[in-house]
Amino acid sequence: MPNAYLFLHESKLTGKLVGLVDTAGAVALRRIRLSPATISGYAQRMFTFLTTNARWLATGLLLTFASSFGQTWFISLFAGEIRAAHGLSNGAWGGLYTIATLASAALLFSRGALVDTMKLSRLAIVICLLFGVACLGMALSAHVVMLGLSVFLLRFCGQGMMPHMAVTSMGRWFVATRGRAVAIASLGHPIGEAILPMIFVALIAALGWRLSWGVAAGALLIVVLPLLMLLLAQDREPTGDTTSPEASAGLGGVHWMRRDLVRHWLFYAIVPLFLTPPFIGTVIFFQQVNVAETKGWTLAQMAPGYVIWAAVSVTFGLIAGWACDRFGPERLLPILLLPMGLSLFILAPAENHVMWFAVLGVMAMTQGAASSFLGAFLRRVYGTRHLGAVRSLQTVIMVVSTAIGPGITGVLIDAGISFPIQGIGFGTWCLVLSVLMLPVMARLRRELA
Repeated sequence: MPNAYLFLHESKLTGKLVGLVDTAGAVALRRIRLSPATISGYAQRMFTFLTTNARWLATGLLLTFASSFGQTWFISLFAGEIRAAHGLSNGAWGGLYTIATLASAALLFSRGALVDTMKLSRLAIVICLLFGVACLGMALSAHVVMLGLSVFLLRFCGQGMMPHMAVTSMGRWFVATRGRAVAIASLGHPIGEAILPMIFVALIAALGWRLSWGVAAGALLIVVLPLLMLLLAQDREPTGDTTSPEASAGLGGVHWMRRDLVRHWLFYAIVPLFLTPPFIGTVIFFQQVNVAETKGWTLAQMAPGYVIWAAVSVTFGLIAGWACDRFGPERLLPILLLPMGLSLFILAPAENHVMWFAVLGVMAMTQGAASSFLGAFLRRVYGTRHLGAVRSLQTVIMVVSTAIGPGITGVLIDAGISFPIQGIGFGTWCLVLSVLMLPVMARLRRELA
């Protein structure tokens, strides 16, 4: 059959494999012009997709939302109170946080493959229980050692395992609609960023920081845990069975393992892209006090930016999920970092605090799209049989970048280089890397063909 080949096709409605399709037909579909009827049909298909797969999509969304309690932006809400209670300087708190995060990355590297071998209905329950214990440890910490252990568990569960389980499961459970599934599951991140800061700032003021961590523990153990048990009462195949016939192969028709991908050229070409969004996305919030001091703004003036960040992240996460399904995730390689680079160039000359909203809004285009892109990209390139192990390596890279980012930018600030000025360098990095991704995309598309 010339100029075409056969591939497994997944029903857009049910998510089940239904047969073989000629790619010539798939190409023809891409040329259909948008019309009211087309848009209406897409909306109807999306509604059917959501309702048919509600249990599984809700599981992913709940995992990413609950991960908020271990994210840097959430823990930083308590930073002043934690330092005062334990007598820590900024440097000592930052050092403890970095060590705990790096240790959590090491544990994730060795245990991330559990997603491949354990049923999610079991693994998610264990991690959620451990996560609740970590929050209780923060509330009860009387010594800096207990504080460090609690932060370590927060980072392992929240920054590491919870989103790792969510995105890996979406990549394994869905094929043709995996981009949309990952995008919907990833909505938990911006939803948490939009509503939890306001709630917990109020709780800290009313109850104190320790009781507020107790509320977080209660939310995990009394609300999230029972919901996960309910949603995962019925397992979806594949359920951690590495020999499942439904496992989809990756590049070259192979199910890649970690030892295989680190020997391949693509891994080293793509690592800088994996590092950049979490690095910059972390430091933009971690160093917002320096931005405020440099620009003469107040944190109260900057606070509405969280809502804008969340709204744009949601929008572009869904757009990227659709684009990954329609055109392939590899086509996003050269454009993924362009908005992030542009946002940093906006920050440097900004004088009015309203420009901060523009900075976060533009940067959130990349941050929202990145989650959908990574979930679809890893599954397409490396297959699903060992997806948990593969994605755990990517997650370790991401966690390490979030650990070193605050330290590097902090040293530069101490040297007299404010974060807005640093942003010019980071923005240039994003643009240069985008150009370098053009030949990477071209070579990868040839190998995937």
